[in-house]
Amino acid sequence: MSIKMDIIAELSWRGLLNQITDEKITSFLMEKQRTVYTGFDPTADSLHVGHLVAIMNLRRFQKAGHKPIALLGGATGLIGDPSGKSEERKLLTVETVGENVASIRKQMSRFLDFGDQGNGAILANNLDWMGKFSYLDFLRDIGKHFPVNVMLTKDSVKSRLERTDSGLSYTEFSYMLLQSFDFVHLHRTYDCEVQAGGSDQWGNITAGIDLARRMDGVQLYGMTSKLLLKSDGKKMGKTESGAVWLDPNRTSPYHFYQYWINLDDSDVANVLRFFTDLGEQETKDLLAEHEKDPGKRLPQKQIASELTLLVHGEKGLKSAENATRIFFGAEIADLDDRELNSIFADVPSREIPRAQLQEDPGISILDALTLAGLASTKSEARRTVQQGGAYINNRPVSDLNYRLSDADLASETIVVLRSGKKRYALLKLV
Repeated sequence: MSIKMDIIAELSWRGLLNQITDEKITSFLMEKQRTVYTGFDPTADSLHVGHLVAIMNLRRFQKAGHKPIALLGGATGLIGDPSGKSEERKLLTVETVGENVASIRKQMSRFLDFGDQGNGAILANNLDWMGKFSYLDFLRDIGKHFPVNVMLTKDSVKSRLERTDSGLSYTEFSYMLLQSFDFVHLHRTYDCEVQAGGSDQWGNITAGIDLARRMDGVQLYGMTSKLLLKSDGKKMGKTESGAVWLDPNRTSPYHFYQYWINLDDSDVANVLRFFTDLGEQETKDLLAEHEKDPGKRLPQKQIASELTLLVHGEKGLKSAENATRIFFGAEIADLDDRELNSIFADVPSREIPRAQLQEDPGISILDALTLAGLASTKSEARRTVQQGGAYINNRPVSDLNYRLSDADLASETIVVLRSGKKRYALLKLV
């Protein structure tokens, strides 16, 4: 397969390239198809927004004609990478790591093409080879090639050793050996010659290159990308409620979409370059349009649409866009309980027996507004209806005698009530 683009130049203009181990890497990657790997430790049962830089870079390598390997750390995830951490990670059980690997394995197919073509992606798990080593075999075969004095100079080790409030366990100290041997194994098995990772992986990447040279006498290459940070220096993908996950059961398509729609203007340029497929000139043009009229939030909409489509598919994007329109008064339809509960997670709700809605004559609109807490009395509810402020599933109700029935369900068990422009409440059938 021919090489379609200079991937180093592509990553450079996008502001993603941070370090390379050898200036020859540009010509090396342009000569022919190469195999490139990036590792993902399964510390949870889903990847999150912080992983997107690495994932998108692997996608770009594949689009350029190279063969990507997504390496899941079934073994290294049992140890925990000390890189970029101020204290030791909590060790996960073998069962938990195994479950996490299985979950992430499914997610990866959204981002990489695992087809049979010449540069079809490979999904590997380092437990498959690390699990075969005994402790003594690993020390004899791998450990003897690691000079401790060199390991001590790596930032991931040195920064922890210099701290007075936390040290570095022998377990974490050994992590570098495991990741380094991954590179050696992938080279031997798949002719993998390049490792890509975040800037916090520089020490591990260079250690792997050194190990391959010592063990097999080969020249391998590495590169790092900048970490995903906001303009204030904090990690992107964090909210008050926690991380923004790629699993819809952890972060719904609606909340995922809203995260990007609400992106601060100061972060828009980086995110456009990092995560969208817009070319260099297209990106410049969109940013110029945004500067003329920031209120339109055109880059945020581009980012939200592209990423939600990529991560959650057409159905997820449609659901997110429908949910967004709901808050601008669109009638609520074609959503399920899970989606409505996600959209209205912070809205008060009241459970009522299903029979109360189904039995003739149903629930009056005045009782419904009162039950939901949108009116303190029936008199207040009456005024709300008379003044045109009562809504069922964002559909206005002006009839004081209107009674709710099964036909008013917005989903399997939920009726959405609204008073005025923004006061929502849910009635949930039990």
